[in-house]
Amino acid sequence: MTGTGRTAATKRVPMNSLRKTALIAGAFYLITIFVSIPALVLKGPVLSNPGYILGPGPDTAVIWAGLLDVIAALACIGTAVVLFPVVKRQNEAAALGFAAARVLEAAIIVVGVVSLLSIVTLRQDLAGAGGAEAASLATTGRSLVAFHNWTFLLGPGIIPALNALLLGYLMYRSGLVPRVIPLVGLIGAPLLLASAAATLFGINDQISVWSAIAGIPMLIWEFSLGSWLVVKGFKPSPITAGEVAAGTPAAYRDVDA
Repeated sequence: MTGTGRTAATKRVPMNSLRKTALIAGAFYLITIFVSIPALVLKGPVLSNPGYILGPGPDTAVIWAGLLDVIAALACIGTAVVLFPVVKRQNEAAALGFAAARVLEAAIIVVGVVSLLSIVTLRQDLAGAGGAEAASLATTGRSLVAFHNWTFLLGPGIIPALNALLLGYLMYRSGLVPRVIPLVGLIGAPLLLASAAATLFGINDQISVWSAIAGIPMLIWEFSLGSWLVVKGFKPSPITAGEVAAGTPAAYRDVDA
């Protein structure tokens, strides 16, 4: 009975620190999904109404949208910071590229938030403007919306595809999660890049049925990865063997008789 108890303890204790890492990384991934979707809905009135800056509008909703985007940006950085020490053991160059791309994505998102909140500030400060001032304000508003749309295309549109290629490769090769999960990301990344390229050259609208369809595999990839890491954690892998051995208290290690 004693040997059985020690064996069970050996299987649980070593993965403790890795389990926490997986849980935090998965939570960050799920946060990026669950705050980005309502943020897109809340800022819809600004992006779809060219005259928003001149008239009444839901300022509070837009401010909340900006706050949610900032949370998503911080969560992006969080996934890179938490996963980097683990995935760098598989390929340090790819892991560094993933971390850098994730930080770049967050930076682009924040820049887009600044342009969005600038519209709200101008609308509040110059309420009731008329004549040439109103025309100039409308032009400024359209420029800021266009600027935000470009950050939206580059940030959530293109960079996540690069992230999926890099992290998908690392997860697939390391076996830290079931290989079907990163495979979805590796398939979805080219689709998202193709959709972004079509938007870039004016073939397809950024918000359209085709863009939504192209983004579905990426949504599945990020949701399934985040959910697996939260619920199951990392699978046993050669790249985590050293940490498991180092983090195992001597009392729980197998000792040959």
